[in-house]
Amino acid sequence: MFYREAGQFKTSYAADAAVFPLREDRIGLAAILFVALVVIPFTGSPFLLNVVMVPFLVFALASIGLNILVGYTGLLSLGTAGFMGVGAYACYKLTTVFPGVNLIVWILCSGFFSAAIGVMFGLPSLRIKGFYLAVATLAAQFFLLWSFTRIPWLVNYNVSGAIEVPTRTLFGTPITGPSATPEIRYFVTFGIVALLTLVASNLVHGRIGRTWMAVRDMDIAAELIGIRLYRTKLLAFAVSSYFCGVAGALMVFLWYGSAEPEVFGIDQSFLILFMVIIGGLGSLVGSFLGAGLIYLLPIGLRAFLPAIGLSVAPSTVEHLQFLIVGALIIGFLILEPHGLAKLWGTAKQKLKVWPFPY
Repeated sequence: MFYREAGQFKTSYAADAAVFPLREDRIGLAAILFVALVVIPFTGSPFLLNVVMVPFLVFALASIGLNILVGYTGLLSLGTAGFMGVGAYACYKLTTVFPGVNLIVWILCSGFFSAAIGVMFGLPSLRIKGFYLAVATLAAQFFLLWSFTRIPWLVNYNVSGAIEVPTRTLFGTPITGPSATPEIRYFVTFGIVALLTLVASNLVHGRIGRTWMAVRDMDIAAELIGIRLYRTKLLAFAVSSYFCGVAGALMVFLWYGSAEPEVFGIDQSFLILFMVIIGGLGSLVGSFLGAGLIYLLPIGLRAFLPAIGLSVAPSTVEHLQFLIVGALIIGFLILEPHGLAKLWGTAKQKLKVWPFPY
């Protein structure tokens, strides 16, 4: 029986094993899990866990959400930060109204509120696309940011107008608040991101993912072969917004500890879009690579420049970051539109290292 997965036709188990060797996959995944669950948390400093790894995982999850919409379905969105904000504020309201429920449950449930808002603002995608859809999602971004600022009920009428994360525990161990350790925050964030990455992988490599890619490649032809465009597009908006909503809840509760509405501004939306473009459209591993490069770039610059004897101000580092990211975007769009994920695949083939199927 013929079937299609990851853009390749296969006719037998032997062909599958030849393309994606199971032994090498298991070894590679085991090595990644060993580093992520043993090496980093037990040998890394609080700075590495709090300032590097947790934000990296949060941005990687948000990039996966946007990549589902832009890379796999071909629908451009500029409202990512707004949908992240919906998840953060929904999680805050749920955990304050129902304090006895485990926080992880509310973090995962907060994404459904973002999914509902994403579907509502995704309705224009049934009639418009391209630049016009980008403008529609940009309007959603501004409307949501206005709501976060002007509706005090969302922050329980807090005078500061900001989300103030309460202390919550898991099996008696604090996972939020000032008493939560960096290791616990990292483990919780890693567990949620790993779970949702597995869900995203199953979606994009299954029937739903094939319908998304069919709409992306040629929506008219997809409709002619029986794919219902409005269901497919709205499902993509819902799933994408869900991932972004969970990422927003993780950002506030396990990284920042508190957040003002400006955290979910348009700059954040463009930053995540740049991660997707540089990492690679239509690639889950590219979402991680793009998030790692762009988020870690200013941290690397602050450490590298003094190491070579250059003393620069933080504002200069920020300007250098903008210049480098802009140059990378132009370079990748011209020379390698598939981003870092394509370069990673090419390097694997040339070096004959274990393949990563996602």
